[in-house]
Parts: sequence; C-alpha cells; structure tokens
Amino acid sequence: MKNIGRAWSFVIVTLIYLAATAVGVVSYMYLHFGFWIDLLLADVIATAVVFVFSLIFRNASVYDPYWSVQPVVITIAYAVSAKELSAAQILFLAAVLFWGVRLTANWAYTFFGLGHIDWRYAMLKEKTGKLYPIVNFVGIHLVPTLVVYGCVLPVAFTFRENPTCNAGAAVFFAAAIFATILEGAADVEMHRYRKNRNGTFIRNGLWKYSRHPNYLGEILMWWAIALAYVCMAPQRWYLTAGAFANTLLFLCVSIPMADKRQSRKEGFELYKKQTRMLLPIPKKQK
Repeated sequence: MKNIGRAWSFVIVTLIYLAATAVGVVSYMYLHFGFWIDLLLADVIATAVVFVFSLIFRNASVYDPYWSVQPVVITIAYAVSAKELSAAQILFLAAVLFWGVRLTANWAYTFFGLGHIDWRYAMLKEKTGKLYPIVNFVGIHLVPTLVVYGCVLPVAFTFRENPTCNAGAAVFFAAAIFATILEGAADVEMHRYRKNRNGTFIRNGLWKYSRHPNYLGEILMWWAIALAYVCMAPQRWYLTAGAFANTLLFLCVSIPMADKRQSRKEGFELYKKQTRMLLPIPKKQK
C-alpha cells in the first residue's frame, strides 16, 4: 500500500471508521443483554470491522485512531440520546471531547499514510511469524479495545444513571483537563525535538525529568474520569478497573517496549538512571 498518498490514506481511514461506527451503533440498537454488555459487544464488533480493513490494507496501524475515537463516539451517542444533559454529563462530555479531539489531532499529525506501519507492529510481526494474525487481532486490536471500553464505562454509567455532581467529582474533572493538557504539552515537545534532534535523548520541558510524560497524562486522564464517577456513585468503585487496566497496559507493555527500543542508543543506562519513568520531577542521584 506504499502507493497510497497521505491525503487518500486519511480519506480511507475516515471511511473505515464511519463504517465501524455505523456497524457498532446498529449492533448496539439490536442487542438486548443489558446496556453495558450491549456496549461491549458493539465495541468488539466495531473493532472487528477495523481489523478486517487492517488485513485488507496489510497495516495494523489502521487501528491506531480507535483509541481516541471510540470514547468520543460512545460519549456523543449517549449525549445525543439524552433528553436533557445534567451537570455531570456535560462535564464528562467536555472532558472526553477535549481529550479525544486533542489525541486524534496528534495521531493525524503523526500519520504518514497507509504505507507506514508502527514500529511496534512491525516488531511483533517479525517476532511472531505465522502467529502474527492472532497477535494482531488479540494483542493489537482486541486488548486495547477492552481496556478503553473499561475506561469509558464510567462515562456510560453516568449517562445511564445520571448521578448528582459534587465537589469531589468537579475536582477530578479538572484533573482530567489537566491530564489532557499535560499529555498535549509532552507531545508538542516531542514533535519539536524530532524536528531539531538536539541530543540523543529529549531532555527538554516535561521530558527533562520524565521518560514518558505523555503516558503519564494518559494514565491520569482515565483515573480522573473513573474517580470523578466514584465520587458521585461510590457503590460503583469497581468501575475503576478500566483505569487500573490502562495503567497496567502502559507499565507492562507500552513503556517496556519503548524503553527497550531506546536502550539500543548509547548512553541509555545513564539517561534512565537520571530520569524518572513517569513523574516529571528531579530524580535524586545516588
């Protein structure tokens, strides 16, 4: 698919996601197992649609926008179906839209077209060989979908049960906005670094003390959303499971993969010793 230009790639990916959204919405309308199960099944079905197109175009990176598009689609769908939006629902809608638009814009900025495959997927394909189709569907598509589903579930429950907003929830909504700004600032700093390459490792701004401030923002975003809901409905404490799974995904998969790739560069061990994994604060040297 190297002959498909960037502009046409955007058009194709947009059409793929419109198709996935349509199939997911229709599936949700015809399922009757309980709203959260229906949402889960519709989400998986929509993921399967994206997966089929990733096979057609031989590029698992077709799935990349799903992470930021899925919560926005779900939140807007519930907001549109609501007769009247409460304060909590408006705040959830604003927080998710702000996060989703920013993250999707960042994906678009770094999207080079359907001829470009994310280095992580290329590595997995090389390592897994004949098992790659299974790894592709389960590891690259399904697991992230389930994690983000868990993250957005507190939003779905808010639109279904409409809890009363309180001071604690308002604080965590503000934290969600802060987390999105943090993640956005880290991404902008990384883009500038890649243009200038003023060193083997980025050591500017948030990256001066943290190796993954962008991941920190993503982790904080979904803990803020989960805890905002728990403040309003403490009996639903188990809905923090999505934020917990999201944290594990970064700590056990994304960060180790990124660090392993960086470890090929000379000076990585010293860089790692001097720089915290997540928190952008100075690290005491022994």
